[in-house]
Amino acid sequence: MIELDRRGALRLAAALPLVSALPGLASAATNDLAAWDLTDLYPDLASWETARKQVMDALPRLAAYKGTLGQSAEAMAKVLEDISAVTLKAIRVYTYAALKADEDLRIAPNQERQAQVQDMFAAFGEATAWTSPEILAAGKDKVERFIASNDALKRRFAFSLRNTLRKADHTLDTQGEQILAAASSPLSGPGTIREQLFNSDIPWPTITLSDGRETRLDSQGYSLTRDAANREDRKKVFDAYFGEMGKFESSLGAAMAAKLKGDVFEARIRKYPNSLAMAQADDDVPETVYRTLVSATNEGLPQLHRYFQLRRKMLKLPDIHYYDIYPPLVSLDRKFTLADMRNITLKAVAPLGPDYVKQLGEATAARWMDPLPRPGKTSGAYMNGSVYDVHPYLLLNLGENYEGLSTYAHEWGHAMHSLLAKSAQPFELADYPTFTAEIASTCNELLLTDYMLNQAKTKQERIYYLGMRLEGLRGTYFRQTMFAEFELKMHEMAEAGQGLSGESLTRVYLDLLKRYHGPDFVIDEPYAIEWAYIPHFFSFFYVYQYATSITAGTWFANAILKGGKAERERYLDVLRAGGSDHPTAILKRAGLDMTSPQPYRDLIAGFGQTIDEIESLLG
Repeated sequence: MIELDRRGALRLAAALPLVSALPGLASAATNDLAAWDLTDLYPDLASWETARKQVMDALPRLAAYKGTLGQSAEAMAKVLEDISAVTLKAIRVYTYAALKADEDLRIAPNQERQAQVQDMFAAFGEATAWTSPEILAAGKDKVERFIASNDALKRRFAFSLRNTLRKADHTLDTQGEQILAAASSPLSGPGTIREQLFNSDIPWPTITLSDGRETRLDSQGYSLTRDAANREDRKKVFDAYFGEMGKFESSLGAAMAAKLKGDVFEARIRKYPNSLAMAQADDDVPETVYRTLVSATNEGLPQLHRYFQLRRKMLKLPDIHYYDIYPPLVSLDRKFTLADMRNITLKAVAPLGPDYVKQLGEATAARWMDPLPRPGKTSGAYMNGSVYDVHPYLLLNLGENYEGLSTYAHEWGHAMHSLLAKSAQPFELADYPTFTAEIASTCNELLLTDYMLNQAKTKQERIYYLGMRLEGLRGTYFRQTMFAEFELKMHEMAEAGQGLSGESLTRVYLDLLKRYHGPDFVIDEPYAIEWAYIPHFFSFFYVYQYATSITAGTWFANAILKGGKAERERYLDVLRAGGSDHPTAILKRAGLDMTSPQPYRDLIAGFGQTIDEIESLLG
């Protein structure tokens, strides 16, 4: 009923990775007050193991409800409330294991516990696989009568019940649903293999930079050095990192091919016309949103090509290569401590109102985050707000720079989204879908940029923030839409029965790189293995939602900055809505139609206007 298939289970307990680790701050071990406190979940591992066993022990009870769901409104409410209570506990168990695993990827028992909870969710899915078929067997009329006569069904489960009825044509019988639930763990294998290759098996090279520093180029080392000021260093980083990755092209391609075949298998079994249709169905997002995003972005590529030529000019380069996209357009000789990040973020989000600022202030003063890089810790940044009755947790790898500040504001935007949704919705409706998950974070980033521009004291500083705005849009809108095209093309190849290999995927990705970066941009072919660097491709049509979210976040930020309380409350109501309705419907009530090309065109126009402003400042 609360669907926990191989994507749903992970989404409920999933983190939201966005950016890679950043340089500059000391190890978290030097600042215990800055590290998260997992005892708010469980006081120790023994307590976690007890809770895991309680979830497993509850599964036969849930399975025994089979055949009772349609007996009466009270019977239906009893079943759904019990499943919901076990789900709540299961998510807590999963979250603790996932956070412990990410603290240090080198600790095998932590990785083993994470594997245990993946199996736990697979077993949970098997035990409850009969619920959707029984809801469908009861039929729409009976279910609606039950909802009307029972307060718990009306308040907590009506949306999910109706959503199940909506997907009747794609729901299997009980045996079929049990088989798919049992398959969830093995079908997650390709992503696990890719993760293991990157974190353990690929012998990442160590290079010496022009200043004499030695750097090991694993994913974290690559992200730390790819923006090096020295162009030869950047080239050396790209050549070494992607060169080593390319040696594993066949294995990485095999893992991706297996993942794609799993997606196609499930789409066919569920009688969807294609994988994209299945991906969009859970949240009832029209396919036109995906295709309109791609189409409108391709229309706007000339503006992106303008940006690359501005970048070439400002960096005083004779030509522009793929290793030239990360250095800032101008430097900013300013450091931001963790305390600075907190204080600036609180000031930047002031347009969201005093209550928002007060709640964020209290949250950022607590031990909810692990902010600093250290050996063994997972790279990137995410917020995990999956546990309804416990606060969110944030994992970051911050540097004392503006990028670190921006990441701080971004991830706390996620946390505030979770807090607002939980305050307004019951557990069953608080988990917001991926489609809206990045809106709060990107809106925070945009408010931060606006605040920093207003505080800028020199032309150089203003150009820096404008350049970071362009780079943010490049990375989160244009780049993610390119990824979306690639993901769609991969699935279309798999659906057509074309041979899939690392080599064929690299070739498709290279063609996209060339189109998105323009005729005057040099793409060195070995770098096209970059597709394997993107872990999100092992999710399921995930990446496009970064682009739609920054589009929506931009739309709301502009409305808030230009408007007043009404615009602010419309935005906050979107966050409070959580998962109480389908995401495009929630946004449409706030005045934003994501099926229209206009929001994307407006964002691209704003991108062009930022280029105009920088060119004007340059004279």
